[in-house]
Amino acid sequence: MMARTGQDNGPSGGKRGKRPTMVDVAREAGVALRTVSRVVNQDPTVGADYAARVRAAIAALDFQPDERARQLRRGVSGTIGAAVRRIAEANPVLAAIETTARAAGLTLLASSTDDDETREREVVMSMCRRRLDGVIVDPIGDSHSYLKPELDAGTPIVAVDRPMAGVMVDSVMSDNAAGIGMAFRHLVQRGHRRIAYIGDHERVFTGRERAAAFRACLVAHGEPVEGLVYPGNIDRARIAKALETALHGPSPATALVTGNADTTTEVLRCLGERATRLAIVAFDDVPLADLLRPALTVVAQNTAELGGTAVELLRARIADPSRPVQNVTVPVSMIVRGSGELPA
Repeated sequence: MMARTGQDNGPSGGKRGKRPTMVDVAREAGVALRTVSRVVNQDPTVGADYAARVRAAIAALDFQPDERARQLRRGVSGTIGAAVRRIAEANPVLAAIETTARAAGLTLLASSTDDDETREREVVMSMCRRRLDGVIVDPIGDSHSYLKPELDAGTPIVAVDRPMAGVMVDSVMSDNAAGIGMAFRHLVQRGHRRIAYIGDHERVFTGRERAAAFRACLVAHGEPVEGLVYPGNIDRARIAKALETALHGPSPATALVTGNADTTTEVLRCLGERATRLAIVAFDDVPLADLLRPALTVVAQNTAELGGTAVELLRARIADPSRPVQNVTVPVSMIVRGSGELPA
């Protein structure tokens, strides 16, 4: 007969049942405590008969190993963190991080930084204090030197989508300059000369890099930069004003490149029906892009590779803390759907 290890009186009993321990399992199976520990930790050298008895006792008692104790013994938690700009909406890079982490047997804890430097620091430091095995960060702040003590203490950290300033960490990001060049040339080949750019604020690395790449494209094609480049906060009023200036000035633009998914969404809201008559290439794919008329042509990031590579870089850093810092650039691709093919 199986021994009872405690009493659960339920919500109304006012008493919490005692969880079965490895001592209870050892008593139930009639084996030494060390044997139970070896079975729980999947030691292949345990004899088949002993292993079967322990597993039967575990099932009978509904025993669940104390993960915290196991973590203390092994010195790892099996848990990694991800601090990303937003998780309250579709985030394909975070989804890829979670998929890759799960395949590697890791649990993911994620939190939003909401594009706020103070919030980012709070989130990342909270994850470090919890002694997670490592942290993946979608950086926002101008400097991450506050992480130097954590890095010196051996906390593995990887930057995704943009690098960190002030510290040397592994990173993975898209080829932003190549993507902007791809979008610009695509519109030039359709006869456009006045091409405007509306993007994210240049305090953000990706916003700064994409705006700079667009300016370089204009200069290389002998076009003036004045009146064609509009970086800034992703704010509807700001974007509406930029569109008005770019599309209704003395030399109006006939085509548009948008710098990221959030900017594209606001641009489409501001344009309304006018979007059907304006050639647009967006950096980043957006939900329902193929349902627009014309459907939206985009420079798509390989989000699966971005997220997956971030996890693999983190695992490599956990396995070998002394390995050289690695910076990976992931290629982008053009998805032609119609909006970028409208002629001048």
